[in-house]
Amino acid sequence: MSSRRYRTKMLTQRSRGFGSISYGYNASIIGTTLGQPSFIKYMKLDTLPNATDLISSTNGLFQTGGVVGTLIMPWIADKWGRKWGCAVPCMLLIISGAVMTGSVNIGMFLAFRFFSGAGSFMILAVVPILMNEIVPVSLRGALVDIHGVMLVLGYTIQGWSRTLADATTHGLPVGFGFFFWNGGANTWRPPMALTMVWPLILLVGLPFLPESPRWLCMQGRDAEAEQILIKLHSDPRDPENVVAAAEFYQIQKQMQIDRTLGSSWLHIIRKPSYRKRALLAIGTCGIVQCSGVLVINNYGPTLYKDLGFSPVQQLLYPAAWLTFAWGMNALAMLLVDRFPRPKYMAFGVLGCMSTLIVEAALVATYLGTSNKSALLACVAMFFVFQVFYALCLDGTQFSYLGEVFPTHIRAKGICLGVAMISLMNIMWLQSAPIAFINIGWKSLALIIPGSIGGVLMFLYFPDSEPLSRPSAVLQADLISANGVPLEEVAAIFGDADEVAVYERDLDFDPTTHAVIDAHSGEKGGIKHLEAGL
Repeated sequence: MSSRRYRTKMLTQRSRGFGSISYGYNASIIGTTLGQPSFIKYMKLDTLPNATDLISSTNGLFQTGGVVGTLIMPWIADKWGRKWGCAVPCMLLIISGAVMTGSVNIGMFLAFRFFSGAGSFMILAVVPILMNEIVPVSLRGALVDIHGVMLVLGYTIQGWSRTLADATTHGLPVGFGFFFWNGGANTWRPPMALTMVWPLILLVGLPFLPESPRWLCMQGRDAEAEQILIKLHSDPRDPENVVAAAEFYQIQKQMQIDRTLGSSWLHIIRKPSYRKRALLAIGTCGIVQCSGVLVINNYGPTLYKDLGFSPVQQLLYPAAWLTFAWGMNALAMLLVDRFPRPKYMAFGVLGCMSTLIVEAALVATYLGTSNKSALLACVAMFFVFQVFYALCLDGTQFSYLGEVFPTHIRAKGICLGVAMISLMNIMWLQSAPIAFINIGWKSLALIIPGSIGGVLMFLYFPDSEPLSRPSAVLQADLISANGVPLEEVAAIFGDADEVAVYERDLDFDPTTHAVIDAHSGEKGGIKHLEAGL
């Protein structure tokens, strides 16, 4: 791929990455807000008899909104397009962010916390749908991984302004990012107001970003799809637009079949191959969430406090941990396309489990002691954890989700996986605090079921080794190190009859500028070339 073409795709993906930042920031801002004494006092959570329940509701409503919003998203993305699928949650986040920032009571805040969760998880799902459908096969993992990079950037931005409620008891200003600022009763509002910035940037930029050519072909808007593919594949080394012509031909033929196939939720449940893909989506996201990342992210400060670190260190380490995670996610872009997806993710899950086992042993042995080296080793293990999680799991799960579903059910499939993320979040957020209170460091053992998931992923999830390259019918597994076009995904699940044409059967006639299907003898190609493209 030429540097110009690569830069174009990177810019396009980064622009959509503001949606990813929106999720990361919105998902983590509640930790800062609840840690602000000004918020607690303003909302009377220090005096209300049901304050504990109200505080719990800030997370519960966000995650519940996530489940509801995510399951609504396929209707929007399939009917109105992937770009509208981005626009709707952006508007939800802007409106909910404005109302929460200006909330005058806890009821008002909680009501729109639900809509904030809906918008956040909707955008978490729709961004990788669109990313998967516009990136080239060979770099799909790397470019979709930008979603992971940017959502962790959202966490990181919030992390540096993160508040610890205990900080005020030591005479520290609240929030590491607001260390030297005291806004009185309104101190909690500026960080909350930032929730509107990232979706607003994406919303403003959406008109300038391309729609999914696959969705356009699905709607019969072939000419628009052609022009977008030409722009995306523009390369001085390919003046005849051979790559664009071949991909357009394959997409066009595939959509003719996909439009005739069932795509309802009931059809996904009833058809064995679709049901298998749905279970893969649920299993992938469920296993990744069992890695323990949510527990460390949300309750890391509590762990650092229990280990005896100072209030400043309790603020600094989580922010540094997120910054390190962001760097590892960026590095993952160089590695993700070099390995089979399931094996790569399984390695990450099992690496996370191994790290937590060492962490549990260290905490069990040295908690409450003055052994500084051992306590620093406990901190170091959290950072080692991110080597496995950020490199192998954070962004990879979204490219895998996009690759196991055909276009006509891809939105439903990815949203099903993201809904699982939200459901797992509810489970961990409800169980982790109780576990920390009752069994302390032993609560890390609650994450060990992830080991079982990692083994299952390694052994039973669709592998990446080709079984029979020369065969007339694709027998290669879904995800190879070099990638397989999305239009060929059905073959791995036993639906070879639903594949219109294979990339290996396509040739290009430089005289007629036509794409030739060697298998059927049909010809096609780019018919709507415009000057200057």
